[in-house]
Amino acid sequence: MKNKLLLIAAILCGFSAFSQEKIILYPNGVPNSKPSNVSETGADRGLFKGITNPSLEYIKPENPNGTAVIVIAGGGYGVIVYNGEGLGTAKSLAEKGISAFVLKYRLPSDEIMVDKKIGPLQDVQQSIKYLRENAEKYGIDKNKIGVMGFSAGGHLASTAATHFEKSYIENLQNTNLRPDFQVLVYPVITMQDGLTHGGSRDALLGKTPTTEDKDLFSNELQIKTNTPITWLTHTADDKVVDVDNSIQYFENLRKNKVEVEMHIFPKGDHGFIFRHKGWMNPLFDWMERNKLL
Repeated sequence: MKNKLLLIAAILCGFSAFSQEKIILYPNGVPNSKPSNVSETGADRGLFKGITNPSLEYIKPENPNGTAVIVIAGGGYGVIVYNGEGLGTAKSLAEKGISAFVLKYRLPSDEIMVDKKIGPLQDVQQSIKYLRENAEKYGIDKNKIGVMGFSAGGHLASTAATHFEKSYIENLQNTNLRPDFQVLVYPVITMQDGLTHGGSRDALLGKTPTTEDKDLFSNELQIKTNTPITWLTHTADDKVVDVDNSIQYFENLRKNKVEVEMHIFPKGDHGFIFRHKGWMNPLFDWMERNKLL
């Protein structure tokens, strides 16, 4: 699987040509950071590590329809599959008129952060804040800003969608940090023993997380009636992130009367988007029904 992702990432390197703008999220200093000798790597393969200065890469559609999506690639909280899941997906969204913003977020690290648990979430919240406050500049509707996450990026997206009532960033204007919708693709959802993706949990919470932290970042336990509408997809045979992550999230959303749609493919394993042509068609149908297209 790793070799396949490396190959796909290399093939998709050309997608950066669609970028119109790079947005530095914290021009006045990165919060929750500490001095380090860490340097960003992976630009040659589109698989990033060592991010200390998070950013958004804007993929501008020819005819923007007002909807914006923050694309959050996965990689087990240890790397970001930036080109394959990030830029590749953003291009497909832009072709439908959606303004796509690929997030290069800080990966959890005690070396660069005071509290590594909240660093990635801060970057998503800052992205939402920036787009809401600059909606007019990008021709987007400030009430149609969503998050789309893959694998561990799905955990991060669902964290943003369930932890928005607390601001983890400076927010003097009290800007709304709630995503208007969430799209989760083979997501890590839970941090609970027996179902979580161990590598993602170790990276985010450490090898011996407290029960409190495991519960707080188990996003199926954080759902409320104001959780954003949700679209989920997974494969039944996923051997990396068990499909029960999506199923439990679906059930808890449904029980809280949050509108949710889920598509489970019987086969395809983890990273199936690189093998299932047309996998986004049901997503676009859902977006059209919800007036996002």
